[in-house]
Amino acid sequence: MNWRTVIYVIVLVSLAVVKALPRSYRDIEEKTSIGRRFSQLQENNFKAIAMIMFAQYVQEGTFDKAVKMAEDVTDLAKRCAAAPRANPDCVKPLDRIFLDTICQEENLPKFTDCCTKNDPERNYCFLSLKNSSRGIISPFEKPNAEAACKNHSQQQLPLTGYFIYEVSRRHPFLYAPTILSVALRYDDMMKNCCGSAEDPTHHLEECFQRQAPKVVKPIKEDGLRQEHTCGILKKFGERTLKALKLAQISQKFPKADFATVNKLVMDIANMHEDCCRGDMLDCMHDREEILHYVCTHQDILSSKIKTCCEKPLLQRSECIVNAENDDRPAGLSPHVREFIEDKGICERFAQEQDTHLARFLYEYSRRHPEFSAQMLLRIGKGYEDLLKECCKTGAPDDCCSRGEEELKKHIYETETVMKTSCDIYKEKGDYYFQNELLMSFTKKMPQLTSAELIKFTKQMTAIGAKCCQLSQDKLLPCAEENLDLVLGEICRRHLSDPINPGVCHCCSSSYALRRPCMGKLEMDEHYVPLALTPGLFTFHEDLCTSEEEKLQHKKQEMLINLIKYKPQITQEQLSSVTAAFTTMREQCCKEENREACFLQEGPELIKRSEKMLSA
Repeated sequence: MNWRTVIYVIVLVSLAVVKALPRSYRDIEEKTSIGRRFSQLQENNFKAIAMIMFAQYVQEGTFDKAVKMAEDVTDLAKRCAAAPRANPDCVKPLDRIFLDTICQEENLPKFTDCCTKNDPERNYCFLSLKNSSRGIISPFEKPNAEAACKNHSQQQLPLTGYFIYEVSRRHPFLYAPTILSVALRYDDMMKNCCGSAEDPTHHLEECFQRQAPKVVKPIKEDGLRQEHTCGILKKFGERTLKALKLAQISQKFPKADFATVNKLVMDIANMHEDCCRGDMLDCMHDREEILHYVCTHQDILSSKIKTCCEKPLLQRSECIVNAENDDRPAGLSPHVREFIEDKGICERFAQEQDTHLARFLYEYSRRHPEFSAQMLLRIGKGYEDLLKECCKTGAPDDCCSRGEEELKKHIYETETVMKTSCDIYKEKGDYYFQNELLMSFTKKMPQLTSAELIKFTKQMTAIGAKCCQLSQDKLLPCAEENLDLVLGEICRRHLSDPINPGVCHCCSSSYALRRPCMGKLEMDEHYVPLALTPGLFTFHEDLCTSEEEKLQHKKQEMLINLIKYKPQITQEQLSSVTAAFTTMREQCCKEENREACFLQEGPELIKRSEKMLSA
């Protein structure tokens, strides 16, 4: 299988295929039969996508097994294309055929229970087994540069195909177009680095180290965003996802009318349903169809996406998502008072319900690109609650006008929280800002491991570095939308291994209120502090390392353990313990026998610290 040919052909034929492919097998089953799909995509394209799907479902399976299953399904597709009525399997929905193939394989005991279920429960069962956590699969071994180049030049191994398999099984929620795009970058890296290998001044390792981040970055970023979106859909449902997309699209395309924005919202929500369900073929088609619509309707959507639509297909989606919001229409009034002051508002709300609320969210969002989508959803929820209260019989005449005061209060509170956080970040810098977050989140979520707490707070600190330098009109969208990704990751961690009731409430009650809810969490009252065992605090000569990053990591682990041991610790007590630790470290690092010093002074420090903490 020539994998580069496979990928390039997919890129070339995709736009033509868009017009031929129907929206979903649920609409027109015959047109999306496996034989029809095979004819539209052709053999190599179909086989590449099939291998992505099998590698994502059977993550612990071997490369050979993924290739075998992909070839089995491709053989069936080829037969069905030639004789559509010859085999009853030819009329089955595609996802059922893929799952049947897995269930027919031997030595896959992990899927035994799923395979006993009927569809669609069987598909839900398979999807529930997808695991994107690190450590589930051993780390991808870095190949020897010279050996990799030799294999690449001689094509003794299908390196690009093997790369697709490895990426797919480590990122089971990553969309096929992203994987194919990354595979192209990988192949370009191999060609660029290996092509200069005969140059005596060329350093292979340096070349790979320089170009590898360009390959890895979209895997991490797109994978997180896609898993995040599926998490919202699964936990909060289609209505919440549609509201989120309505706010985002209204901000990006403020001159588009409500009907156009609503069409895009429905199409994107349907796309995510297909993608999150694991139907990769429908997922690819849906994305391409949306891109085709957006790029052929630029005149009514946006003046800021022209260069995006001129890019190759696999780069187009990312470009449009990251494009600037279009300019607001010149005559757009700054207020939406008609949704508050109109006397017929309660009647319209009673008749239209969600459509009326959607119109309000659309009108408010297109006027406020400086707000985050999550904040706009909170404003929409506040408006819905206001109408439910004020449209009751006997409600006072000035009921709706009170909502404007509540809105101003919420906007002020949100902006204040973000400004205060940025002020602290600018004052303290990365390390000390992360320590502030560690203290707060260790008290809120002491059940998390030190590694998890450090990872999540490091991500939050990176958001501060990225967003706090922006102008006021860009701060909220940047900060809250990136923070939402981290909170989503924490909530998915909670779903797999419950943290505590407070986190459960914030992760389950409301998507729009998740960030303020997490912010208001205080110390977990149900947490039983760690006992002071001999191994809780240990001090060794590695504390004398000159590598600042390693030292900071060790100090943060100690900080976490200190808070888990004494959750009620005050800032004054923490400062005293920190000062005593610093004095001991400086003293021991000057000694000739550092380890002996730490073994002697460490227990003494713990005793002094106990007295400080009990004061």
